[in-house]
Amino acid sequence: MREHAGLSVADAGRESGTDRTRISNTEAGRLGVSAERVRALANTYAYPDSAYVDGLASMAEERVKGWWEESRGTLSTGALDLAELEHHATTLTVLQVVYIPGLLQTEEYARALFTQAVPKLAPMDVQRRVSFRMQRKRVIEREPATPCTFAIHEAALRMIFPGIDGQRRQLERLLELSDQEGISIRVIPFAAGAFPGANSSLTYASGPVPQLDTVALDTAHGSVLLDAETHLENYRNILRRTLEKSLPPDEARDFIHETSKRL
Repeated sequence: MREHAGLSVADAGRESGTDRTRISNTEAGRLGVSAERVRALANTYAYPDSAYVDGLASMAEERVKGWWEESRGTLSTGALDLAELEHHATTLTVLQVVYIPGLLQTEEYARALFTQAVPKLAPMDVQRRVSFRMQRKRVIEREPATPCTFAIHEAALRMIFPGIDGQRRQLERLLELSDQEGISIRVIPFAAGAFPGANSSLTYASGPVPQLDTVALDTAHGSVLLDAETHLENYRNILRRTLEKSLPPDEARDFIHETSKRL
């Protein structure tokens, strides 16, 4: 909002009756900000987009610590950020090429993944990560559940992590969840060929307005969060084109069932 108004940090401090350090620390997220403060700054900056201001103010109003804070200090910041992102999203769109999406994983499948971590995790650390991943499912189990679309490549359906029987149980879980209201499971078959997100595993979290959307990229070093408009637009296009190549839910369900039978 400050940049839209063409003000420097020093100018913003003078206009809002504070100092430049407070403005810088607020913008960098080092200081919290109340809903009243958000609206006061919007007024100072004469910002015209009321929906965006309302979205920011709504975020500032929620002061209760989330369940993920219980794991701070024992799990990575990236893991906590992803859980918080999922919790606040109005909708989620997830693309996974090699793994079943975390929100859809069975405990057995998640444990098999974490035991493959490098460097090797101690049993207690594996259990912490598995438990945390299972708790993330609150977003699809609560009432109302967060609307979610999952695009899963055929490679993830066929990649056997917990053994053949365990993989079948995982695919059966996908079939169960595909009947749940608000969950749309799509499949990208090998036959679909190349698609723009083939090298990506990501979660697109929609905010109350498009400017507050966030992309979480799944990397070997944890989640990387992107919110610049250029990045958001790129990943919107990636997901749109990928979903165009995917099987719709009914066909995806049949595909998953047949894949399970042939494992």
